[in-house]
Amino acid sequence: MDTMRERFASVVSRLLDDDPRLAVVLAEIGKDGFTDAARAHPDRVINVGIREQLLVGVGGGLALTGMRPILHTFASFLVERPFEQVKLDFGHQGVGGVLVSAAGSYDWPAGGYTHMAPGDVALLDTLDGWTVHVPGHPDEAETLLRDAAAAGDDSVYVRLSAHSNSAPRDIVPGRFLTVREGRRGVVIAVGPMLDGVLTAVEGLDVTVLYATTVRPFDARAVRATAEAAVGGVDVVLVEPYLAGTSTAAVNDVLADRPHRVLGLGIPRRELRRYGAIDEHLAGQGLDPGALRERISAFLR
Repeated sequence: MDTMRERFASVVSRLLDDDPRLAVVLAEIGKDGFTDAARAHPDRVINVGIREQLLVGVGGGLALTGMRPILHTFASFLVERPFEQVKLDFGHQGVGGVLVSAAGSYDWPAGGYTHMAPGDVALLDTLDGWTVHVPGHPDEAETLLRDAAAAGDDSVYVRLSAHSNSAPRDIVPGRFLTVREGRRGVVIAVGPMLDGVLTAVEGLDVTVLYATTVRPFDARAVRATAEAAVGGVDVVLVEPYLAGTSTAAVNDVLADRPHRVLGLGIPRRELRRYGAIDEHLAGQGLDPGALRERISAFLR
């Protein structure tokens, strides 16, 4: 199976052939995946080098001319380092584009904390109108990338990951998918967290919603699930980034009824020893065993 990043390069290379409005902007990272596309479209595959602020600025400039820019690098270099440019060159100028990240919260542990961005989605939450996709499988990444490329002039963030579920789901951009139904609570698994969540809640009487688009938040799915509950409703969020990033979204959806929310994700405590992805999951309390313990304790 190819990775999400490999699928990104192949899908977007084909989209460049079909849509003259698209342009890809890179900051050295990922350039090898676009070698053929750069030969075919030298004016629409642009590598600015290791200059992340310029990466975003060039993308904003292309958007001002009517192009649909697709920007790619690691999440820490795409959202955190050039955040002022994202805020001004896209948001303030009222133009849109597609930001496609890699490395996420801890996808390349050997790279150290400079290559980790657990706060990326929370940071984008401070801006107006961004759509945020978090695929859990390369097939889902392709669906969401195609949707993002065709999304008019909207601003879209696609968070790719080396962490992946074993099989794709039949997702619809913008909608949560009901994977299983129960009566004692709701667990919302975001992107690559689904497999671990399903293992963790085996035998528990809970509904599992699968979220691959987290902004806008699918209020209708959460409310429909909550309506089936008697009395108050308990919601557990399991996100592959900063813990509690979507807690406010759940509270807003359920503001008119009794509810409790537990936000599980990457805590603010920094891990300074870097191993593999599985070791980071365990260290952050996001492996199936720890998830089961934390979810069970909350539902009790």
